[in-house]
Amino acid sequence: MALRRPKRPAEPARAGRIAPDPARSRIGAVARARPWLVVWLAGAGLTLTLPPVGLWPLLPVFTILAGLLRRTGSGRGAFLLGWSFGFGHHLTGLYWIGIAFFADADTFGPLAVPAVLLLVAGLAILPGLATLATARARPASPTALALLLAVAWTAAEAARGWIFPWNLIGSAWIDTPVAQLGALTGVYGLSLLAVAMGALPVVLIGAASDRSWRPLAAGLVVLAVLWAGGLWRLGQHPTEAVADVRLRLVQGNVAQHHKWQPELRARWLQRHLDLSVQGGERPTVVIWPESATPYPVDQDPLVRQRLAEAAPPGGLVITGGERFDLDHVPPLAWNSLFVIDRSGALVGGYDKHTLVPFGEYLPFRDLLGGLGIDKLAGGNLDFQAGPGPAVLDLDGLPPASPLICYEVIFAAAVVPDERRPGWLLNITNDAWFGTSSGPYQHLAAARMRAIEEGLPVVRSANTGISAVIDPLGRVVATLGLNRMGVVDAELPRARPPTPFARFDHLPALGVALLLLLAAFALERRARRRPDG
Repeated sequence: MALRRPKRPAEPARAGRIAPDPARSRIGAVARARPWLVVWLAGAGLTLTLPPVGLWPLLPVFTILAGLLRRTGSGRGAFLLGWSFGFGHHLTGLYWIGIAFFADADTFGPLAVPAVLLLVAGLAILPGLATLATARARPASPTALALLLAVAWTAAEAARGWIFPWNLIGSAWIDTPVAQLGALTGVYGLSLLAVAMGALPVVLIGAASDRSWRPLAAGLVVLAVLWAGGLWRLGQHPTEAVADVRLRLVQGNVAQHHKWQPELRARWLQRHLDLSVQGGERPTVVIWPESATPYPVDQDPLVRQRLAEAAPPGGLVITGGERFDLDHVPPLAWNSLFVIDRSGALVGGYDKHTLVPFGEYLPFRDLLGGLGIDKLAGGNLDFQAGPGPAVLDLDGLPPASPLICYEVIFAAAVVPDERRPGWLLNITNDAWFGTSSGPYQHLAAARMRAIEEGLPVVRSANTGISAVIDPLGRVVATLGLNRMGVVDAELPRARPPTPFARFDHLPALGVALLLLLAAFALERRARRRPDG
């Protein structure tokens, strides 16, 4: 018969001793038993800090990651913490990618869930590497841990930025005055701030003798100064308009699964023409979204004559469409922008240079095509990449730098090095992503580019969100998601080049180095303490 150890009677609370909080004890038990679940939920919660929700006060979910990271004793454990956090964050932030697969549900629908899970699992590797690097430094100071995590996380974002810089955590500040810091450091400087502030409450976790409000108070002072500085900048620079320029952005609101049906193409063209010439003040330029014209604009003069009906007298119509080289074997295709005047002449153009893999072209086509895999966009031709960022000279308008779809999400890559434009023109088709958070996140990225470059952004989107954004990131005119109509607005005037426009990511790199030096100094101080 097994002997049972008698239960120890409950110890009465001693004078001056705080009795343990049962709720906190339960939370701690769950965190110890299932840390991967806890950080997965924390990563999912982090997505709420981004548009369209924008609850930036939830950034301290990074404290959960930092607190568990302090307790892990292995590199494998540290990596899995970051990977689980990143998986939860990217799954809730990028779920909308799966909606694109249902534009052709019979062909691609079954691939939606596995494709999204595979993408998210791959992207989560970078946060895992960030937590691994932080843990390898073995910080004894919780403040140093928070600063190191901020640098490592932002470095991981910068690595992802070469391919898919969507939902960078610095975008959490986009609806606050703090976003104006982007004119100096760009979005990565804002990411450093977001993670550092989010992780700093870790200084309040642990033994009572180790807790200190000072680092958190210092962080709050920095945040308050940046907030006040942003308010000052916004107040000093009201939106100014370019004289004698009137924009009309056409939002046709054509569902993706209807867009390319042959029997409906004439209807969509006529819809855009009707919206272009509706009443109101006469525009200088009419701008249609990406792939708005479902006919070969460069090949067919009759199509250009129809498009010329949308151009105001003495003005221009700008539309997205597809360009073809039918003389090449096999034929070549580009995702393009066309500029047409009132006579029907093609007076300007641009070919998209940053293409979406699996959307606009199929990587490793010989291999994957043999397995029956194809790109999501219709047709069996891969789009070709254009030569790169460009500036278009347009009659009656300041020179423009065109960007098609997600080209606008790449910081420091939206204007050519040799020439600065007067505005950024972004045409896009977010119908692929239905009614989801995707279009709101895309708009936030466009606003961030405006702040970074000191340039207005004009955004024409098929199903929305079309908008005119001033060079401080303020939306001055917009038409919401899933609405048909036009946006009539003046073109905001550009600001002088910002520090970010002059130095790209160097200021953010400087901030990262300062954080590393501060972490190093805090570590030396912590390790010199007699108690460890």
